[in-house]
Amino acid sequence: MRTAVLVIAALLATASLPALSQAADAVKPVVLITGANRGIGLELVRQYSALDWKIIATVRDVPGATDLQVLAKADPDITVEKLDVTDHAAVDALALQYKDQPIDVLLSNAGKTPRYMSAMKGVTTIDYEEAMNSYRINALGPAKLVAAFLPQVQKSGQKKIAVISSKAGSFAEGPQMAMMYEYRASKAALNMIVHTLGYETAKKSVIIAAISPGSVDTKPVKGELGYGSNFKQPGAGQPGDSVAGIIKVIAGLTPAQNGEFLDYKDGRVIPW
Repeated sequence: MRTAVLVIAALLATASLPALSQAADAVKPVVLITGANRGIGLELVRQYSALDWKIIATVRDVPGATDLQVLAKADPDITVEKLDVTDHAAVDALALQYKDQPIDVLLSNAGKTPRYMSAMKGVTTIDYEEAMNSYRINALGPAKLVAAFLPQVQKSGQKKIAVISSKAGSFAEGPQMAMMYEYRASKAALNMIVHTLGYETAKKSVIIAAISPGSVDTKPVKGELGYGSNFKQPGAGQPGDSVAGIIKVIAGLTPAQNGEFLDYKDGRVIPW
């Protein structure tokens, strides 16, 4: 027994530190997060970093994602990649770049927020170009992301896909008034895509779920909310609280929740 212990000690002593470090990195779970430059996406990076995950954070404008760059500089496990989810060739190229990388959680967060001022004035004010753009970003973007990265998710230990949706896309729990036609239609389409994908992912031992993050106070993108940069959504919570709930729901996902629409607070099923 003493001889065996000495042999093991000798092997550990001769092992290089880089090799030991690589071995440690190999067991870290991996998450890919889109729309990681601000709001919920940035907070997802921050909290997954605190949990010691390896993170692939994608943004449309890498130089402009200054807050994300600060996080990446402090954590070598954060890799920042350029990606516009409406550029399907770019999605395919990034998937090819990471073709051998198992991804435990594919987290589709990139999305287009509503323009509240114009969105509350009825059907005659629908912006059809805005509606098509919302559909491309909020519905088809996540669909393409899943199509491209599903093989990497299948290779992982956790095999989970989470798509950030909104109660605004729910017939039962969305606002019971004429508003946000463009945004709500795109989120309803997204929910149907996730529901339909559930039939496919179940056959591949992958769990997919749409998650409502609740109303979150995030910095508006110019031209989206329709208000000034100091506008705060009434009753909106902080990104930290929402993201803590999202991560908890993802961690607890089970096959029974495959293809469902879940609330960030407690994982309850939200009616379509």
